[in-house]
Amino acid sequence: MRFLLFSLVVCCWLFRPSLALSQQENEGTAIRLPDHVMPVLGCWFWRGEEFTADGYKDFIDKTCKHSPYDVLVQSTRAFEKEVTDDEVYQQLKQAAEYAREKGIRMTVDLDIRLARRAFEAKYPDQLQEMLILHEVPFSVNDHVETVVYSQDLSDHYTGNTTNYIPLSGSLLRVYAYHRTDDGIDPNSLSEITRQCTVFSASGDSVWISIPANHVSNQTYACALVSFRHLAPDVFAPNFISFQREIIDRYADLPLAGISRDEWGFPPCFMSTINEFWYSKHRAIAYAKRTGGRDLLEDCLLMYLGIEGQERERRMAINHFRHMSLMRNGAIENDFYLSAKKVFGPDALVLVHPTWYPYPDFREYKKNGLDWWIATRDWAQTDEITPFAVRTSLAKKWGSPVWYNMYYADNLADYERSVWTHALAGGRINYHSLYPDRGKYADRDLELLKGDLMRAESRVRLLNYISKTPLDCPVAVIFGHACTMNWAGPAYDDVGMELVDSLWRLGFPCDLIPSSEVRNDQLHIDENGWISYGQQKYAAVVLYHPEFEEPQTAEFFTRAADGPTKLFRIGNWTQDFNAQDFDGNGSLPGSMMALDDIPSLIPELLNALENQGIAWQTPATVFPESHFPSSSSPPPSGFCRLIDGTVIQVAGKDNVSGDQILSTREINGHQVTFDAIGVAAVRLSKEGTVEALAAGGLKSFKCPGLEITLDERTDLALWLNENGKWEGVVQGWDDDLPPQLLELTGDWSRLAVPVPYAD
Repeated sequence: MRFLLFSLVVCCWLFRPSLALSQQENEGTAIRLPDHVMPVLGCWFWRGEEFTADGYKDFIDKTCKHSPYDVLVQSTRAFEKEVTDDEVYQQLKQAAEYAREKGIRMTVDLDIRLARRAFEAKYPDQLQEMLILHEVPFSVNDHVETVVYSQDLSDHYTGNTTNYIPLSGSLLRVYAYHRTDDGIDPNSLSEITRQCTVFSASGDSVWISIPANHVSNQTYACALVSFRHLAPDVFAPNFISFQREIIDRYADLPLAGISRDEWGFPPCFMSTINEFWYSKHRAIAYAKRTGGRDLLEDCLLMYLGIEGQERERRMAINHFRHMSLMRNGAIENDFYLSAKKVFGPDALVLVHPTWYPYPDFREYKKNGLDWWIATRDWAQTDEITPFAVRTSLAKKWGSPVWYNMYYADNLADYERSVWTHALAGGRINYHSLYPDRGKYADRDLELLKGDLMRAESRVRLLNYISKTPLDCPVAVIFGHACTMNWAGPAYDDVGMELVDSLWRLGFPCDLIPSSEVRNDQLHIDENGWISYGQQKYAAVVLYHPEFEEPQTAEFFTRAADGPTKLFRIGNWTQDFNAQDFDGNGSLPGSMMALDDIPSLIPELLNALENQGIAWQTPATVFPESHFPSSSSPPPSGFCRLIDGTVIQVAGKDNVSGDQILSTREINGHQVTFDAIGVAAVRLSKEGTVEALAAGGLKSFKCPGLEITLDERTDLALWLNENGKWEGVVQGWDDDLPPQLLELTGDWSRLAVPVPYAD
């Protein structure tokens, strides 16, 4: 027996060098999280160097050694490169194979906007058009000449070829009329297209001559000019099939999945209601859904209004906006389903459907605010998307954590955001420094310097134990149609003032569109709680429900006898088709109606207090120079997940984490931590520990479990499905401390990336 033990010890000792060598040879793999744990995401933008021979290797090699990224989210930004080109396919294939060898997974951006020239060549009559309504005063004596100019639109998807340039222009119609502030006089309205002359028409402009006015009751003319742009028509009949062809082309690559972001119509930043994304295919779809109405006529109605037709105007706007919502959502969802079909059910579909990262008029025009129906497996947003949207999407998709593709032009913002994201149950998808202002030598690798990746390495320990999103006891359900209707009572108002107020009071809330009622995604559980995914709401605010369908009233009536407290701001007098509807009377009498947000807040707080809802660390206002401000958690504080996990983070003074010395009561039990950066624990109903994670743990104390270590250690520990302890230690090369081995022998190890140096 002694001989056997001695032999075992000798074998283990002899085997140690080979283990160390193996880890050194496969250094990248040792840093990565296992596939079943939510990954760390990092972006990789191909600008030209990557298309040279072996040009992709340098970034993969450095990322492998100097970052904790598990998945590289690739996107092409190189000039004159389209994903349909064989050269691009071959280079991406080699890069994916090389990344796989290094233990890093990779997704490829296969958006149709990276193949716009190929689409144009195949379907030249299925390109997107912008309809511009241009009004001019009539002249009594002379003809009027006017020029309508196009727009040269661009975004990051146009860097590879050219902008969404206008290719051609044409005059579709001209109307003459008299109007006042109340709209067009219907008795004066007539079409005069054939009487007008087009002097020239190109992609830049359309030059029109309108004859002198000889009708006394017509004082204005409006020209409807359409410009065709270098972009696939969102309503093109061959859009979906072409999108699938692109994905099928890459079926043999060893990819983790595919990606696209900011899908929708080409970007427009101005709040103008005289521009409409148009095409003959959309006009056909519009007529079909509205019982034969003419889209061009209704564009004039939606723009200027016609006396006595205010209901029709509101109805037309509702249908026009809803078309954008549903069609863009359908395109997103077919992309998702195609990815699963081609690359398997576990394929990743990245990244965010958000464009202008705020729920306002810009997003309505681009995609109908389709964020909640663009299917993803994980909640994904970008830039400064309000936290209430991030947490809401996590509930929608059942995502344990949400990801926010974040960029800034300085490292300090990343160093703050890694902690603020974690404090709301989220993670950064690391976009490189942007824009490149010459301050940094290499914006793609700058984030790998210093202690930012050390901070991320500590935050990722939470991924082992985070099973549910942030607990948000309040939902603000905004009228989706109402906020998008510029002829309605609450245009461009989703309730962000209310949302931010609650976050700043320490009560996180979810922002949800009322269309999720129509989609049967909001539900009432078996105990009567209004729920969204796993989240049960203590209080729900219905915010400006004008133009809702009766289904919304039926939903809240069914919830009236449940424990969720109901509130309303804004009247409901018309349905989706702008017909009279007593929405206020159709809602339950127990739903409290308030006139404004200051009156609502005390009532909400009282409802939360009566239900024993505890506050979490209050958010602060974190302004951005070029985006609207919204509330953001601070870089230090505590939060609570739906399953009761309490997370503390501390990163205010040190990038890699501040010391956490805390004693906190959780479910009536005292829990004490001495850790660095991160300290999280989940207790059972009986008060026993089910999981914990900590950076630089020195000591942990809770009834039934105490850990005291001689050296600080990054670790996560949890009860597995068999009720046995399982854990991971990070950055630990020596034998494990006896205190940990006494808990379990089932430990895995993670390496910490080495900071990058020039």
